[in-house]
Amino acid sequence: MFKFFAPIILLTISNIFMTFAWYGHLKHKATALWLVILISWGIALFEYCFQVPANRIGHEVYNAAQLKTIQEVITLIVFSFFSVWYLKEEFRWNYLVGFALIILAVFFIFKKW
Repeated sequence: MFKFFAPIILLTISNIFMTFAWYGHLKHKATALWLVILISWGIALFEYCFQVPANRIGHEVYNAAQLKTIQEVITLIVFSFFSVWYLKEEFRWNYLVGFALIILAVFFIFKKW
């Protein structure tokens, strides 16, 4: 059970760090770009500390395409919450439809044909 859920938990934590590294600076546009880049790199270090073990452990249960698909779905979920609560942006219906279509891809990737 650990090898099944651990990658999902680790990828979720990784994606929280990744989202802040990639988009957190958008609330701080007055900060110098070089400083934002250094801070983002520092945050990304923590992202990698969770992402690499997630993929190592996960590859014992999932194949690489499945791991990437799980990561993308987690990214969409984390980013959706982040953009609404941290960036205070509106979540529109067309985003939901687009994300739902991407999540539909999960069915095709995980289905045993």
